[in-house]
Amino acid sequence: MSATTTVIRHGDRTLGLIGIAAFLLLWELVPRLGIVSQAYLSPPSQILPTLWELITSGTLLKHVVASLQRSLWGLFAAIGFGVVLGLLMGWFSRFEAVVDPILQLFRQTSAFALFPVFVLFFGIGELSKVAIIFWASFWPVLLSTIGGVKQVDRLLIDSARSMGASRPFVFRKVVLPAALPSIFTGVRLAGTYCITALVAAEMIGAHAGLGFLTLNSQEVFQIPTMYAGILLLALLGLLLNYVLAAVEHRLTRWRKGLTLNG
Repeated sequence: MSATTTVIRHGDRTLGLIGIAAFLLLWELVPRLGIVSQAYLSPPSQILPTLWELITSGTLLKHVVASLQRSLWGLFAAIGFGVVLGLLMGWFSRFEAVVDPILQLFRQTSAFALFPVFVLFFGIGELSKVAIIFWASFWPVLLSTIGGVKQVDRLLIDSARSMGASRPFVFRKVVLPAALPSIFTGVRLAGTYCITALVAAEMIGAHAGLGFLTLNSQEVFQIPTMYAGILLLALLGLLLNYVLAAVEHRLTRWRKGLTLNG
C-alpha cells in the first residue's frame, strides 16, 4: 500500500469521525434548544446514562442474547437454504424452470404479511420468530446466488471442459469460486434484512430482545430507553455486517491478486 493511499484512507476516516461528531452534536442541540420536545426526542446525554443503567443491571445482556439467538438462527438457515437452492437453480436450467414460477409467487409475499400464517403454524414461541427472520433473509441470498452462478464467464467454463474437466469439477473449482463474491453480496444484504425483521418478529409474544425492549419502552413512554434500544439495534447490524465482510474478505482473498495483476 502506497503512502498516498494510506494518507487518503486516514483522511476519509477523519472526515467520517467529524461527520459522526457533527450528527451527535446536532442531535444533542435539537431537543435541548426546544426545536423538538425532549418528550419525543431524547438527547444523547440522556440516552447514554440509560444505556449504562441497562448494562449494569444485567437487563441489556438478556435482551441482546435473545435477539442474537433469533437473528442468527434465522440468518444461518436462510444462508444454508438460499445458497444450496440458488446453486442448483443457477447450474441446472431445467430445475430452475420447474421451481422458479413457485418461488416468484412466494417472493412477492412479504414476511410481515405472513405473520398470521407463521403464528398459526408455529405458535407464538421462538420458532415463529425465527421463521419470520428466515423468510426475510432468504430471498437476497437466493437471488444473488442464482445471479452469481449465471454470470460466471462462459469462457472459463469452456476452457476447463476443453481440458477434460468433468462437470462436477468445473462446478467446484470454477463456478463456485467465481460466484462467491455475488453470494456474499446477498449474504450481507440478508444480514441487514435480518435485523429489520428482528424488530417485527419480536412483536409476536416476545418477553425479551432488543426489538421488544424498543417497542415496550415506546408503549410505556420510556423514551430514552426506546432510543437506547434503537441505537443498540443499529450497532448490532453494524457488527453483523462487519463480521460478514471479514468472512467474505478471508474467503475471496484470491480476488486481490487478480485485481493487482489486472
